[in-house]
Amino acid sequence: MDQGNASYPADLKYTREHEWIALRGGVGTIGITQYAQSELGDIVFVELPGAGTHVVAGEQFGTVESVKAVSELYAPASGEVIEINTKLPDSPETVNQDPYGAGWLVKIKVANPEEINGLMTAQEYRKHVEDEDN
Repeated sequence: MDQGNASYPADLKYTREHEWIALRGGVGTIGITQYAQSELGDIVFVELPGAGTHVVAGEQFGTVESVKAVSELYAPASGEVIEINTKLPDSPETVNQDPYGAGWLVKIKVANPEEINGLMTAQEYRKHVEDEDN
């Protein structure tokens, strides 16, 4: 597994459960990390909440199913789902191919942007992954 800078973009914040969030103008785009998708293997199904659903930081909001396992998704911040990635039901493998781009999961209107400050930076997340692998 490549632990270099390319694996964890510096402009994102990360959770211990391997989700990322990009906050821009009060909207948080959420996905799973390069590490998470590589550990899961080939993703075959993604279950996401509908628009209008309220998610709570640290609580489950969906699942990702791979050929290996089903993994819960945890919200990195609280807010209302305003958009889901409609390409994923037909092409869940997009999460494997481009986890930080086309493979994003949901966009939320973040209720409290200060919550993001409690998440890990790319450097902190890289160390977390290294510690988890050892």
